[in-house]
Amino acid sequence: MTSPTPPAEPTYADRTFRSPAGLVGGVLLLLLVGWIGGDAVYRGSGRVPWLALAGLLTAVPLIVAFTLRPVVLVNDRRIRIRNPFRTITAPWTAVADVRAGYSSELFTQDGTKFQLWAVPVSLRQRKKVARQQTQKAQDDPYRRTSVHADVRDAKARIAGADQTVRELRELAERAGDGGADGAGAVVVRWAYEVIVPAVVGAVALVVLFAAG
Repeated sequence: MTSPTPPAEPTYADRTFRSPAGLVGGVLLLLLVGWIGGDAVYRGSGRVPWLALAGLLTAVPLIVAFTLRPVVLVNDRRIRIRNPFRTITAPWTAVADVRAGYSSELFTQDGTKFQLWAVPVSLRQRKKVARQQTQKAQDDPYRRTSVHADVRDAKARIAGADQTVRELRELAERAGDGGADGAGAVVVRWAYEVIVPAVVGAVALVVLFAAG
């Protein structure tokens, strides 16, 4: 008699939140730095190529860290925050709150705060949404709904970062109500693949300038 095959563990697809402006800015900065640095390496003489290489070794990891690297990955069990120099992984059961003030922040049950670099808060966009809501209230003081109104644009009336934070907070609340079975501690890992090259390049720059 054969034993029954154990059921496969459920898979949880990640949702991704990141800043499109950061991605575009990062790519443009990398192209600009690569063009200037590459030209200095190719055409420079004396210590210039070495200075350019050290500068590239310092600048490229930092540009990647602050523009291309930040991302927030979430599923029903946990949230993973990839910031410029750290990656934070936390089960939803360890999350106390997610807020958006001047920046987007996650608070764990022990009071630790982590910033969500991939979800930047735009005060300008928030004020624009507030002005639109005020204008609508003035145009319709009795809160009457026009037959031409699109009632499906509720999310469009919320600033982008605030909408993302609301979704993350809902996931955390569902986990607190028993919607997620994942439990465990918050894990923080330093991004040495970014830190080490940047430090080596900075040290090389200092040495080259001091030797000159």
